[in-house]
Amino acid sequence: MTNDLMVDARSIRKHFGSNEVLKGINLQVNRGEVLCLLGPSGSGKSTLLRCINHLETINGGRLYVDGSLMGFREKGDALHEMRPSEIAKQRSHIGMVFQRFNLFPHLTTLENVIEAPIGVSGMSRAAAREKALELLKTVGLADKADAYPSQLSGGQQQRVAIARALAMEPKLMLFDEPTSALDPELVGDVLDVMRKLADSGMTMIVVTHEMGFAREVADRVVFMDQGVVVEEGKPKDVIDKPQNPRTQAFLRSVL
Repeated sequence: MTNDLMVDARSIRKHFGSNEVLKGINLQVNRGEVLCLLGPSGSGKSTLLRCINHLETINGGRLYVDGSLMGFREKGDALHEMRPSEIAKQRSHIGMVFQRFNLFPHLTTLENVIEAPIGVSGMSRAAAREKALELLKTVGLADKADAYPSQLSGGQQQRVAIARALAMEPKLMLFDEPTSALDPELVGDVLDVMRKLADSGMTMIVVTHEMGFAREVADRVVFMDQGVVVEEGKPKDVIDKPQNPRTQAFLRSVL
């Protein structure tokens, strides 16, 4: 495995009961690359994202993040799941932003952002506060440090969620349809923050239906359907000139 790979998913399988959601997925993401996962609902995109940071346990294959096997130890040919504390340590290097913002409603914006650096990383409150204020400035919310989530719009809450994920200084950011729960006029501000993040060199995997964003920001797009990768390549090739009939049909329905 080369040092350039941030994510190396090999023959990943995942089932829920008799429903096989991922059917032997192979996916590599280079360090600093922005990858967009496209596809219809139920194609396995979000499940794959959750497997990458071991929020879902894979049923087959091997998944490496930054060269380390994620969530398991290998003994001979067998995989043994790590203890929750060990998995949490691995996961602390991976930021994840969900469809729903999942902010703590009883904490201010600033408190939401400093919670993990203090509680998980042992950062001093003063250092965490200074870093959080800088991150809130980055996402355009410097004036909302003392506001509670209920006082913010959905788009503002999502930008706080991004700042909170970045506060742990992740080497990989995962976005699971981060704009799908937002009113259309609020989408742009969140995508702008993600564009800046991509420009800074952050490795990002984004599940999205925002084709304009994928076309503009992604280095590569992957189209999934029914638990398999159907087509992948540069955005101009896959989005503008799809080869597979399934990709063509999907894009006709969303563009």
